[in-house]
Order: sequence, then C-alpha cells, then structure tokens
Amino acid sequence: MSSANAMPPAPIKTLDKDGHEITTVGFSRFGFDSEVPLDVLRSLYLRPHYVLKANEIEALPTEALNAQFTQGADYQSKSIYHPDTNSISYTTLSRFPPVKLLPPSARKRILVTGGAGFVGSHLVDRLMLLGHEVTVIDNFFTGSKTTVSHWIGHPNFEMVRHDVVEPFMIECDQIYHLACPASPPHYQFNAPGSLSVARPRCTATQKSTPQTEDYWGHVNPIGPRACYDEGKRVAETLTYGFQRQDGVDVRVARIFNTYGPRMNPYDGRVVSNFIVQALKGEDMTVYGDGTQTRSFQYIHDLVDGMIALMNSDESRPVNIGNGDEFTIGDFAKLVREIVEKVQDEDGVKRKRRVEIVYEPIPTDDPQKRRPDTTRAKESLQWQPRWTVRMGLEEMVRYYKAKMAEGSL
Repeated sequence: MSSANAMPPAPIKTLDKDGHEITTVGFSRFGFDSEVPLDVLRSLYLRPHYVLKANEIEALPTEALNAQFTQGADYQSKSIYHPDTNSISYTTLSRFPPVKLLPPSARKRILVTGGAGFVGSHLVDRLMLLGHEVTVIDNFFTGSKTTVSHWIGHPNFEMVRHDVVEPFMIECDQIYHLACPASPPHYQFNAPGSLSVARPRCTATQKSTPQTEDYWGHVNPIGPRACYDEGKRVAETLTYGFQRQDGVDVRVARIFNTYGPRMNPYDGRVVSNFIVQALKGEDMTVYGDGTQTRSFQYIHDLVDGMIALMNSDESRPVNIGNGDEFTIGDFAKLVREIVEKVQDEDGVKRKRRVEIVYEPIPTDDPQKRRPDTTRAKESLQWQPRWTVRMGLEEMVRYYKAKMAEGSL
C-alpha cells in the first residue's frame, strides 16, 4: 500500500473519562445487548479508502496483490486509484463485517431514515453488527451511499432512495427518524417528514436541541436558524400528537453537538471547520470573541444513548449530550494541539503554525449550549464515555486520510 495513502494505526489503547480502556461500545440492559467490539466498528470508517495506486500494481506478485484485496479487517469495497486521470476503479466486496447471529425472535426489523448521513450511518453500522435487519431510506441530499456501501448486498440490509415527505409503506419494529440536515448550510423544515414517518405504528426517535427537557426554549421566528429550530419543535409536537391519538409508541432524543468520522468537512460546523483548516495549514476562524461555550459528544456515545432510549420504557424527551463544556477559543486551541500531535507522529512537516483569527459572530448564535443529562443517567443508565481529546484524535486521523486520498 502506498505510504501516501496509508493511515497510521489507531492508538493501541483508548481510555474513557475514568481512565478505563474502551474495548467495546454499547451496553447490555433493558433486555437488549448492544455491545460490539470497538476494533470491528473502527474498521468500518478508520481506514484508507484506496488500496493501491494503479502504477504500483505491476510491481506486486499475484499473491501480494490478492492479499491487498482480502484483508480480513477491512470490509469496505476495495479500489484502485489512478493518479494520472484522478479516477477510481472500484472492485466487488467479497466479505462483510461479522454480524451477530440472532434467532428470529430476537432479530428486529429497523427502519433508519437519513441512514446514509453522518449520525445515521454510524447507527446503521451498530444495528447491523448487532444482527438486526436494517432498511435505510435517504434522499441523499446531504447523505452519501459511500457511508454504508460496505453493507450493500448483505441479506440483512436494504437501502432505498426516498424522501420522507412522501409516504413509505413498510412493516417494522422500530423507526429511527434522522432525516433532517443539522448543518447550518442545509437547514430545512422537518415537520412534513416527521408527519409522514410517525404514521406507522412503530417506535421513532426524534432529534432536537433544547438545554433541559423542561426548557421551553427561545426562538427568533425570523432568524437564520428559525426553520431548523421551529421544525424540530413542530416535529416533537406532531410526534406526541400521534402518540396520544393513535397509540404510537415514541421516544424523543434531544441531541446536542455531536462530532466524529463521516462528518461533512464543509458543513459549516465548528468541529469540522477547525480540523480542516488546521490540517490544510489555514488560519482557524473563531466567530465572536471565543468566550461562547459549547459541549461536544463523540458519535459512539450518541449511538449508545439512542439505542438505550429506543429499548427503554422512557417516553419523555431525553437529552443526549456531553456535559464537558469548552469555550470556542479553548476548543480551537485543543484542535490545533491535536492536529499538530498527529502530524508530528506521522512525520508531517508544517510550514508554519496556524493562527486563530476572530471574525464577527453570526446572528442568533447562542452564547451557551450545554445539556442537562440527568434524565439519561437516571432512566437509561447512560453517560458519555469518550473524552473530547480522544474523539478528536480519531476524527483528525479520519480527515487526514481523506486529505491524502484527495477527497478532502
């Protein structure tokens, strides 16, 4: 494999907030086992996309070439990069990741709307590894087939191009409704999609972003964020309306700032902005004076929380987020430090140290956003395990590999 495209191995040990090694993600409670090995999960996203460059193939013996296409730890479709034409030759996937073998009585049929997006694809990975049958519907407005391409052809997996504002007939046990862009450039109304998805008599989760479960919120109805905020509030109202009217069993997850691999690098969110700018050697842009605060949770913690909520009896809204709070200024410095650490470990020389520059703050940007997760801890026995530093290092390595491939 070309050294330019090779990704350095992930840290041997991943430690949680209490200093304990993380070897699995998930839990076993509420009569539901969601634990999967971390190494298997990482193999689905923390790896280089290309196997070889086309001009390197002739130099390899047949046995070595075959080995490149049958590595047991890599389950995404292999591909060959042609640098002269900047093109890719995809190959057929011959082996799927190992999934749990469940008896029919334990196997659930699960629908994930927006399953090709950032959050949805990680949820799909977890549900598939757990042995369930998963159907993804996505209009690919912000999602991408590549995020779940390693499951295409698996007997437990189905992907359908569909917009949730239109009816979709399916028999299922659970619905995770994640079909709404959360990045600033892609805000859109979510209410029609929620209305359509809520009609089946299945369980659904819904995303929203208040502070505490009892906080009613303050929304500027004509501000740049208004369509997103109001769409979420209306979606919750419709969801609970169906619960009261038709007896639909619902769960509502209010999801706070989440980051991780597969985030769109140009979606305008602070984590991806900072990492991409630092990796490219560009100055990092902080909007405002940097004193506004945010809390950030890693994607694996979020998926743990959503699955725990779905399989619990908790029908009230539940905040899922990380309470560790950072000022944006301090967070920018942390990202810069981690990018420099990864670059130093990989022998990457920097022309200069990137600077942190300050620009006017956008209208309606909240000064503080931190979740109260007491209900999640008490009702779900859930709390975040990943430190921000550890999650950021994985995300930096993911983006760095994408940059080496020319896809960033």
